[in-house]
Amino acid sequence: MPQPPAPEYPAEVRERLEADAREVIARYPDSRSALLPLLHLVQAEEGYVTRTGMAFCAEMLDLTTAEVTAVATFYTMYRRKPSGDYQVGVCTNTLCAVMGGDAIFDELKAHLGVGNDETTPDGAVTLEHIECNAACDFAPVVMVNWEFFDNQTPESAKRLVDDLRAGRPVAPTRGAPLCTYQETSRILAGFPDTREGAVEASGGAGHASLTGLRIAKGEAPGRVVRPRDGAHPEEAPQPGSQHLSSHDAPQETAASDPEHPAGPVAPPSPGHHPSSGPSGTRDDSTDKEGE
Repeated sequence: MPQPPAPEYPAEVRERLEADAREVIARYPDSRSALLPLLHLVQAEEGYVTRTGMAFCAEMLDLTTAEVTAVATFYTMYRRKPSGDYQVGVCTNTLCAVMGGDAIFDELKAHLGVGNDETTPDGAVTLEHIECNAACDFAPVVMVNWEFFDNQTPESAKRLVDDLRAGRPVAPTRGAPLCTYQETSRILAGFPDTREGAVEASGGAGHASLTGLRIAKGEAPGRVVRPRDGAHPEEAPQPGSQHLSSHDAPQETAASDPEHPAGPVAPPSPGHHPSSGPSGTRDDSTDKEGE
């Protein structure tokens, strides 16, 4: 059945949002480019992107509601239904999964009594599995309102959600202090974080993520992979001392070791010349190359 038109914001809310929206739109040469931050702005108002919020974005940007809906439903950071103050996302992409992310997610579902993309009855926590958050060096990773909680275990993750529900202070492993999902959405819309010390605390990448950069700059000793450019042997890791990467080829593998060719090797049929082609005819290309 067709839905009735989305309800309007109350007058005072509409006035405030219009002022904020005009500030956001002014940052872009094309007003359409402001759609993503405007969706964060309306999400900050009610904790999720409502039909009213999408209609507001469409009106402010001279777009159709269909165009706005297409974007709001594409990006997972925009919630489409009421959610908790704290969105707890467990990374279940490959590395985090094998390091324990799947186990953490299963434990949290049982511990909280909710499924994926569901909210606890007290409205505090929304649990969901999420894709890679570019923090593989710290796997398995849990994010709360997009702040990092690194190197988690099922037990530490359960303590984390218990603290969130009880209102106890929780500090991310790195990054700014936690705030509610609505406050996070306003910051993502491009408005300053006015909490004292929050910007200074945000910092940068973690130590593990920067190790490769420091080595490349010569600020740290040693190498991560064996050199391919004729570097001095003493600069390379000793055999067996470090895990080898794909850059260390050729290794003595079936594909690269002539003494252990890949696949079964059938004995030659009688009268079959070693350089014969599939039909048994002589292939002189090797002889020509030898000449």
